[in-house]
Parts: sequence; C-alpha cells; structure tokens
Amino acid sequence: MGEDNRLADVVTLAQGMAAAHTPRESWRAAALGACRALDGSFAALSVWERELGRLRVLVNVGERAPGEEEFPEAESYPVHQFPEITEFLHERWAGGGGPNAWVETAEGPAAGTPGYFHQRVAALRRRGRGCCVVAPVVLHGRAWGELYVARPAGAPLFGRGDADFATVLAAVVAAGLAQTERLEEARRLAFTDALTGLANRRAVDVRLEEAVERHRAEGVVVSLVVCDLNGLKRVNDTLGHAVGDRLLERFGSVLSLCGAMVPGALVARLGGDEFCLLAVGRPADDVVKAADELCRRAAELELGEGVACGVASTGDPIGPVRSARRLFRLADAAQYRAKALRAERPVVAGREGPDDPVVRLADEASPAHGERRRFRGREP
Repeated sequence: MGEDNRLADVVTLAQGMAAAHTPRESWRAAALGACRALDGSFAALSVWERELGRLRVLVNVGERAPGEEEFPEAESYPVHQFPEITEFLHERWAGGGGPNAWVETAEGPAAGTPGYFHQRVAALRRRGRGCCVVAPVVLHGRAWGELYVARPAGAPLFGRGDADFATVLAAVVAAGLAQTERLEEARRLAFTDALTGLANRRAVDVRLEEAVERHRAEGVVVSLVVCDLNGLKRVNDTLGHAVGDRLLERFGSVLSLCGAMVPGALVARLGGDEFCLLAVGRPADDVVKAADELCRRAAELELGEGVACGVASTGDPIGPVRSARRLFRLADAAQYRAKALRAERPVVAGREGPDDPVVRLADEASPAHGERRRFRGREP
C-alpha cells in the first residue's frame, strides 16, 4: 500500500473518531478505521480493566464470528491468557522501547512476536481467521488496551510493515480516545450539579423534553417529583453555608436512594434548595411511593426540617400534557401546595377530584413570569 494511501487512512480514522458523539461511536470509528486501513476483515478494540484483571472487548466490527456482538455486554478475557499487555510490553517500555504492534498467524508467531501466542492462535483457528495484528493502545503514558485487526484464512498474511502501520494507527486511536474522554468530562460537568453530584437543571430540561415527546407519540407515562428542602435558610443563617452545603449533600444522597426505587429515574438538583425526580415509563403509584419514602427519610435528617414534595404524572387525571412546561408547572404547583399546607407526605396533582386545587392553580398561573416561585403569595 502506498504512503499516500496510508496517510489518507490515518486522516480518515482520526476524522471518524473526531466526529463521534459518544464513546461507543468513537470505539466503532476506531475499529472500522483500523480494519479498513489494514485491509482486514475484522477488528476489535479492547480495554484493560486493571482492577478486574481482564481485557474487556468494547466493540467488534467487520465479519463477526458466531457469538461475536458489535457491542458485547460480557465479552472479556482473563489478562493472564493474553499477558503481552502486562508483561512483555511493560518490560520493553521500561527499557525505553516503544509499544510496537506484532503479528500472529493461525500457524504460530510471525512478525514482531512478543513470545506469547498460544491463546491468540487458538482463537484465530476457532474463528476461521488466518492472521491478526495486535497493537497496544497507550493513553496518558499507560497501557489502556489493544487494537486487534484480523484477516480470514487464505488471505495474505500481515507483515512487518503492517505491524509498524498498526502501531501508528494505535497512536491515532489513543489521541481520539483522549479527545472523547475530554468531551465526556465536559458533558458530565455541563449536566452535573457540582455540590451533590446529581444531575442539574439543564439535564432535567433535556430529559423531560424527550420524555414528553415520547408521551405524546407513544403514550408512555411521565412523572415528575419536585421538592423543596425545608429549613436550609435557617441552617445557613445560624450555622453557616458549609453546614448548609452538607445538608444539601445529605439530602441529595437520600433522594438518590429513594430514586433507586424507580428504575431508570433521573434525580437532580434544580438549584438552591430545590430538587426533582423524573421517571419515564413507570406507574404513577410507584413514583408516589418513592416520593412518600423521600418525605419520611427527609424528616429524619439532622438539622433539616423535612421536605415539601409535589408530584405530577401523566398517569393521573391532570389533563393533556403537550409540553414539558405544563408538567413542570403542575409538579411545581403541587410542591407549593405541600409547602403551604406543611404536608408531611407528597401532594399529588389530579388526585383531589374534578376540581383539583393543584391542577387549577397550575392552569391559572402565568408561565410568562418564569417556571419557579410564581405560586408564592397565592392561597393554597
């Protein structure tokens, strides 16, 4: 293969990873790019999970053998079966050598062999492949995992030049993975509350919009719990904001615990002393039960004064919900009513009869004044 073609393949791989929006897309772009660049029929990207002592396959692309999934949930191998990444390569790096790729064939070792090959040879034969090139992926100066590209039995064997090129491709993959990590961290920070580690208001807005769209299209039940932690101002004024922050963190942990009662629920801090729980596809009664447990546990928190909790669910008689704004307004109105009544249990929109006061309050409130605090000063 000409140098120009190989340079183009490197650029294509890098561009594919740069265009990825998720880690999975990045892994797939890496494996596909390497497979094409090396004229392989199959490629895989695996990560070394040190704490578990295993190589876990992240993605398989190309001509997969029976049982090989594109994104396997449980395909992993004890690292002692493929010890190159922990032994041979480590010794070479310690001696100043680079993390060079090597080739193995169904008949035994080939170009650049590190001296361990029996497991890979057996795997090649079992899956009808004639040879493979294995390139270690080094990220942040440490062995991160490996890039694996294979050809079918009967195809030309990989040579030393292919192994050298695979080393270059692995370095490009490592750069792409580093970029993916940075993007994921940026996304995490953008959608995470720094104090509690819960989701933030931005994350709730995005998820709620998607959930309401699903409700409109498929009829799935969407439930929202909005709660206000009582007594935070008193704690801040008398004991200081550091103690108030600890109270917020503790309540966030309790909310996370109760949210786990509703599989798939998103728990978040909206800001200040306001939190919420968003559940999609679960019965309204399950969400109310979790909210009830939240109220019980919040009442037992040291320093705090319990929580005012409101629930709105499309599974209850609250009228049509065509927008995320309306469901938020209903949950907010229920939370306000719970606070005004000093209720020890959640107030649930739509469960007080045809003239439900929460639904009436939410429908009378004008969204033009913003989504938060607009009910303050009204009669409960």
